[in-house]
Amino acid sequence: MIDSSVLYVVLPELIVALGAIALLMIGVFSSNGEAAGRMVTWLAIAVLLAAGIAIFNQSGAATVFGGAFVSDGFTRFLKIVILVGAALTLLMTFDNFSRAKILLFEYPVLVLLATLGMLMMVSANDLIALYLGLELQSLALYVVAAFKRDDVRSSEAGLKYFVLGALSSGMLLYGASILYGVTGSTSYATIASAARLPEMATNVGLTFGLVFVLVGIAFKIAAVPFHMWTPDVYQGAPTPVTAFFAGAPKIAAMALLLRFTQAAVPAVASQWQQIIIFLSIASMALGAFAAIGQNNIKRLLAYSSIGHVGFALLGLAANSPEGTSGVLIYLAIYVAMTVGAFACVLCMRRGDHYVENISDLAGLARTDLTFATILAILMFSFAGIPPLAGFWAKWYVFLPAIKAGLYPLSVIGVISSVIGAYYYLRIVKVMFFDEPAEAFSPREGRPSVVMGLSAVFTVAFVLPLVGGELVDAATAAASALVH
Repeated sequence: MIDSSVLYVVLPELIVALGAIALLMIGVFSSNGEAAGRMVTWLAIAVLLAAGIAIFNQSGAATVFGGAFVSDGFTRFLKIVILVGAALTLLMTFDNFSRAKILLFEYPVLVLLATLGMLMMVSANDLIALYLGLELQSLALYVVAAFKRDDVRSSEAGLKYFVLGALSSGMLLYGASILYGVTGSTSYATIASAARLPEMATNVGLTFGLVFVLVGIAFKIAAVPFHMWTPDVYQGAPTPVTAFFAGAPKIAAMALLLRFTQAAVPAVASQWQQIIIFLSIASMALGAFAAIGQNNIKRLLAYSSIGHVGFALLGLAANSPEGTSGVLIYLAIYVAMTVGAFACVLCMRRGDHYVENISDLAGLARTDLTFATILAILMFSFAGIPPLAGFWAKWYVFLPAIKAGLYPLSVIGVISSVIGAYYYLRIVKVMFFDEPAEAFSPREGRPSVVMGLSAVFTVAFVLPLVGGELVDAATAAASALVH
């Protein structure tokens, strides 16, 4: 018999796993394709809600399966963010997938399986657990990227993500095997103890293993120079899938990176900090400059997401509890803004045809002022204009970086933020000052609700009830990781 205390710790993962299996059976034995897809999608959202309730009911810190799986304040905070991101992206799929005639039950099941992998990644306290969670997430994401099988761009997106994802997984596994060879264990705690030995400071094997593991994770968070799959996959995949890619999986990969650096290799922080600083600078710079010439809004948001990963890494580079807290705050705000932005993209429709060019937004303020205002709020927030949430996200990662003495990195971050503001404000200019293009069709309900909620959160973050609570929760979560 499995100990009840173990079941309590892994209950959210069990709910998602059993829910995915049950919904797969329901879908297989249902006769009507689209009706089954609609029903299973709603049930998948209910499964995510049930898992969220189970997480809220957990407390304290516990490890199971020989220390390979951990549950604490850090994991609970990020799991809630992942579940919210997954649920909102599922909510946005109905109308878009129905028009494309791909509203099938397999998609929500795959999203649940990917989410299960993400929850495992967040709780991984062992290299084997890390890899299991990562692969479970990745295998499901390879399929959903190419879910629109009749579309060449979607198939291409899935293939590119699969090839580069397999490469990154191989690198990560190779790095993990080197760390195991050097330290004699896959457990983070044992690796951390071994890394503290004086002779490990100059151990080449430890450095090589560390580099390969970080490169594998950098692929998953789309940090430069391991970002090459991102623009094509974001543009080619169906928009609800792109929204999912941009949010939850990045949170899980960043959580994995945070726990690995803070729990497994804190003794060699001087080594991994150099890598993180390079990834941060390269991501912020490329995200700022490469998006300037983009005309497709999904590609622009892809480069934007690369830049935001660079900003989030600022907090990790500081290597302090305050920096870790800043990363968590940044990730939560990033998910809210990104899901809202892609909900806006889903509202860019003329008849049955979805458009993606920035020029299609011309004069939107004169044809749909509410839509234009919400998108403008999100763009201002992405740019870091106070007092919107995006400004505070950057505030909470820049501050610990400055306190840690990373002045050149902080200056580069500020410059990148100013340059990046150009392409966000360009969208606002197109909507409010250009001659109107053909009006969009009436907005569909669910994406409108999602983008409205995102805008409200972005504006209301300055209120203590919203921002204050989130900051307190992130600080508590960070303290659970960084003792």
